[in-house]
Amino acid sequence: MRITPCQAALAAAIALNLLLLLCSRLAPGASPRCRHPRRGAAPDGVPGVTVILRDFDGPEHDVAATARSFAALPGVPVLVAAEVSPYPPVPLPAGAAVLSLRPQPHRPPPRPELAVRTRHVALVPDGARAVPGLLRRMRDALEAASDGAVRVVAAAVGTRRPRCLSLELDVKAWTARYGHAEQRGDQKGDQHGDHHGDQESDQHSDWHADQKSDQHGDRHGDHRGDHPGDLCGALEGAPVVLLLRTRDLFSLPFPLSRPVATSLSLQAAARGWRLLLLPASFPSAPRPPPSPHALWRARTASDSLRRALLDDLGVKLEVLPDGSRRWHGCGKDTARCFGTVRGQTPEYLLAGRWTPPCCLRALRATARHVLAQLEAHGVRHWLEGGSLLGAVRLGDLIPWDYDVDVGLYREDVPKCPWLARVASSGVPVEDPEGFVWEKAAEGEFYRVHFSRANRLHVDLWPFYARPGTGTMTKDSWLGHPQDVEFPERFLVPLGTVPFAGVRARAPNEPRAFLELKFGPGAIENPEYPNPALRRLAQDMGNETER
Repeated sequence: MRITPCQAALAAAIALNLLLLLCSRLAPGASPRCRHPRRGAAPDGVPGVTVILRDFDGPEHDVAATARSFAALPGVPVLVAAEVSPYPPVPLPAGAAVLSLRPQPHRPPPRPELAVRTRHVALVPDGARAVPGLLRRMRDALEAASDGAVRVVAAAVGTRRPRCLSLELDVKAWTARYGHAEQRGDQKGDQHGDHHGDQESDQHSDWHADQKSDQHGDRHGDHRGDHPGDLCGALEGAPVVLLLRTRDLFSLPFPLSRPVATSLSLQAAARGWRLLLLPASFPSAPRPPPSPHALWRARTASDSLRRALLDDLGVKLEVLPDGSRRWHGCGKDTARCFGTVRGQTPEYLLAGRWTPPCCLRALRATARHVLAQLEAHGVRHWLEGGSLLGAVRLGDLIPWDYDVDVGLYREDVPKCPWLARVASSGVPVEDPEGFVWEKAAEGEFYRVHFSRANRLHVDLWPFYARPGTGTMTKDSWLGHPQDVEFPERFLVPLGTVPFAGVRARAPNEPRAFLELKFGPGAIENPEYPNPALRRLAQDMGNETER
């Protein structure tokens, strides 16, 4: 069939309209040009910087004024990114738009990367004020950085300079470790002076200090502008503007999570990126001093956001520069961090991670308590299986272990009052320290839980000597390869090994005992409990366990 010119023109018009409709449906909030970026990665875009306002809360926010300040800069678009639009509603200036991040059942899923057309993006905290030329200098510093690991450039907001910290994110161990980053000579005094002002109790003094920056911000932002800055892993103690390439921001799994500085620092550390903290700064808006209630509400909201972020990122422990620890995982009043273990392989091991540190802490506490109780009541006992292997290899739990195994003489069970009560009644017993002793449902052995809520536990295996053989045996076997009978001579007399911070009873020849159960070289050649499901080499490569 022959196509007439009119038919060809009509077909072309229909195709063009369909293409325009597709582009309009893909554009959330803003009106980006029609393009086809790789999923999870932003296109290179056009030269320039887009400002995103993300960290703001409550009706006392300063979003409108902050947006006006940065939108007044030539060619700088501003996006107010939020799950819901700011409330009360705010009048945004020309060049500013709300970027909705919450999925809606009647709209396409949010694609914030499509709303940013520029090659660089600046994440700006609420209350910051623009300084002409400073965003450009931050961009130039990023592109001129000789260290390829520098992917983020930061500038303080207000007169307080943030603390520059080193940061190591150990994904396998669920742990973030902070340290004191090395500072350049003329910055050390500022850092030392800010150290004591970073405590939560000083929030009123933070407010008074920030008021001065409104009058002196431009001068403060320029007079040290030639200084190359400090390389950091994380920033704490003061708000900052963070600038990075758009493609880098949207390559992150949580590009706009809050708190923004914490989120970017942790995700950057996981990739080996570093932050360059410039000596220049942005002024902050003068505000009336917050009421005690407002301070409490802000602190509560900040803590809640931080907990949610660390949960998303899988961080259960933060080790601070002074060695103190912040725990974010399970405790006495919460369930443990993982479900029922199948095939001797907990779910986190299949994800390439080891036992969460909060779970290891609970296991150590439970083990120390149980060992002390058995010792105090004269129950002959010893570390068994993987627990003994960890004690001999590391003096501690194996980092991927999920329980503790202890053997004991069956005839000594009545000597321990908690075991005696469980054995006679069959009912779980909670001791005065909140540990729960019970008869295991899987067989003839006992189990001591960290608490009623948290079922991390120590298994107690009653052994007895088979008459006339000198061989130790038991009544329940769970089919583990290392679960075998052994000569009683390993227990007469008992020895000790370091374990979880104490000296624990152990077979008198631990190496021979372990090689009988696990095979030759078990101590020097670590392996996961069920190599058929996952092998240690998958997570360690050519490394050896430390």
